[in-house]
Amino acid sequence: MSEDFDWVAASGRRAKGKRPDYFEDPALDRLYSTVFALAAEVSALRERQDTLERLLEARGTFRREEIETFAPTLEEGEERGLATKAYIARIMRGFQQEVEAMAADDPPIIDVVERLRRE
Repeated sequence: MSEDFDWVAASGRRAKGKRPDYFEDPALDRLYSTVFALAAEVSALRERQDTLERLLEARGTFRREEIETFAPTLEEGEERGLATKAYIARIMRGFQQEVEAMAADDPPIIDVVERLRRE
């Protein structure tokens, strides 16, 4: 890690171009952007915790430098990949269900309720 690089300043830089709009309310776009940034941070923390656990299990003790230079084996990387996919699936569950509901030929639930009420 370069000590000359100002991470705080870099994180505050504005990206070039206009941000994409996904929702009518710009506050929702900002909220989702924040949530996904936090999700990325949690994912990185989970990988770092996995490194800590593996080093402790293998050696019983370690130096901080070993955490920074740790490289998972192919098998460990695959385990992490599966864990990350499961984590992302849990985060995206609500979105996925909404997409599936929009793609389904099922009528909206209010239509079903109205039909049943009339019967």
